[in-house]
Amino acid sequence: MIIDFEGMNSADVYHALTQTVIPRPVAWVLSENPEGDFNLAPFSFFTPITSNPPLIMLSVGRKPTDKSFKDTRVNIEERQEFVVHIANRAMASAVTETSRTLPHGESELARLNLDLVEFDGFRLPRLKDCPVALACELHEIKEIGAAPQSLVFGLVKSIFVADRAVGKDEKSRTVMDAREIDPIGRLGANEYVTFGDILTIPRPS
Repeated sequence: MIIDFEGMNSADVYHALTQTVIPRPVAWVLSENPEGDFNLAPFSFFTPITSNPPLIMLSVGRKPTDKSFKDTRVNIEERQEFVVHIANRAMASAVTETSRTLPHGESELARLNLDLVEFDGFRLPRLKDCPVALACELHEIKEIGAAPQSLVFGLVKSIFVADRAVGKDEKSRTVMDAREIDPIGRLGANEYVTFGDILTIPRPS
């Protein structure tokens, strides 16, 4: 089967892309609202893009109700800092709940039983129970496409990793235990994927 995007509307293109570009990591993004509390929202158009400088990218759409910018984009642009969490299997339902569209400034954290703790060396806090959190500063925002989408580039200042997921390899290099992180990946529609087998295949020398 060939799916030809020529002449296809953007909703159908999105539907096809999100069911074939899989699995996608989920960025669970904490940003600061104008009132000083926090917004929390998931994004699966997300990836690291460079290591020098260390940049990640989020693609943030608009609110489905009035097509205004989403709170995450507004907050990041105005306050310049945000935290990207990598959620685990136990948090999948909470991640989905935070995708709900709320009035600007209303905090998802107030609706859910999620605790914040200090993020050492960073102004914003992080979610206590997430095994990975990236402290980010805004690098750049670009608008792209007919909608348009906001491409948010974040400069990663530091990463928190839960101690249980950190180890050493045979060369004494720090390595992360993916099973202990236990991340969820986004599929299409309402589906997530969790870890099954892990294949270890050495690269050619």
